[in-house]
Amino acid sequence: MQYELLAALITFAFASSITPGPNNMMLLASGANFGFKRTIPHMLGISLGHALMVFLVGIGLAQIFSAFPILKQIMQVVAAIYMIWLAWKIANSAPASSEEAKGSPLTFAQAAAFQWVNPKAWGMALTAVTAYAPGDTVFAMVLVAVTFASVNLPSVSVWTVLGQQMQRFLTDTRRLRAFNRTMAALLVGSLVFVIGN
Repeated sequence: MQYELLAALITFAFASSITPGPNNMMLLASGANFGFKRTIPHMLGISLGHALMVFLVGIGLAQIFSAFPILKQIMQVVAAIYMIWLAWKIANSAPASSEEAKGSPLTFAQAAAFQWVNPKAWGMALTAVTAYAPGDTVFAMVLVAVTFASVNLPSVSVWTVLGQQMQRFLTDTRRLRAFNRTMAALLVGSLVFVIGN
């Protein structure tokens, strides 16, 4: 991969990974409710799940969705249902130290699966393989996916750390409940991008 193309891919991966979106809102809430250590599988699921998505999109999955547009509509419905369920889960979370704590952080598999219904993840994957892949080979797609994952994991970790740092402020049950409900509302609000496209 040419250095200029690699630098451009790294810049794109960082900018798209660090900015707010459904993944980062969920990590912020998970860091606040469960701490950094318990959120590690969620972070790994996002980064590795998205890397797999980038690879599969690059080797032809996007062509399948172009040939069968109904699949995109089905994905949008699935995304909406799943994001509403996640919002409910966030809204009903309690601090990990509470004896009455409800819920648990997303697992690796849940976070990886979420990438397939996350509109921001789709946009990132499509842009990465169409604008930054150094060719149409399997090796090129592996290179783009690995580069993206390498930048994505530290970027999304920032949101978990930020959430963890908010734990002190959120020790009050009312503030935590308000925070969780706000995060849930923002996640549901992001459905505008799913339904609108």
